[in-house]
Amino acid sequence: MVERPQPIHAHAVEDLRFIREAMARATEFTAVPGRGGIAMGITAIAAAVVSGPPDNSLRWVLIWFLEAAIAAAIALVTMTIKARRSGTPLSSAAPAYRFALAFVPPLVAGMVLTPVFATMDLIARLPGCWLLLYGTAAATGGAFSVRIVPLMGVCFMTLGGVAFAAPAAWGHWLMAAGFGGLHIVFGFIIARRYGG
Repeated sequence: MVERPQPIHAHAVEDLRFIREAMARATEFTAVPGRGGIAMGITAIAAAVVSGPPDNSLRWVLIWFLEAAIAAAIALVTMTIKARRSGTPLSSAAPAYRFALAFVPPLVAGMVLTPVFATMDLIARLPGCWLLLYGTAAATGGAFSVRIVPLMGVCFMTLGGVAFAAPAAWGHWLMAAGFGGLHIVFGFIIARRYGG
């Protein structure tokens, strides 16, 4: 009994689906917003000026929480704009999903450690914690993004280590250097080389 040959289009459709899914898994998350990073850097410098040195006060922490909320809003809006412009939907893109899975856990760790530092009278050491964990988020999430993002993460992590070793009174300047300066510098690079 001779087997009937299958039409070529049956295999072609299946092969194309496999290739498309493989390409989606292999692509990098390119919606990291350079212009958004610049804006986040500017607001962080303003927050550092307003907050002053870490002084174990709730006021100091609240200023930086407000700054984090503003920065997150800037990041989400500019990321959405950049993704739309490039035709890459954030909700269904595998690279965006992998980026988020790697980026979010270090931020959650920072949210958990913040009240621990506060209750142990270590608010003055929060800059080191926040810089280190944000850098970890950028380095791990950046593994699924353009090459410059993990490098930015390593710079944040280094600055976090410096913040732990430096006098606590320098905390707001180190936050300005990291969340302000590093975001601005890397934001310019991303905007120029990776389309906004």
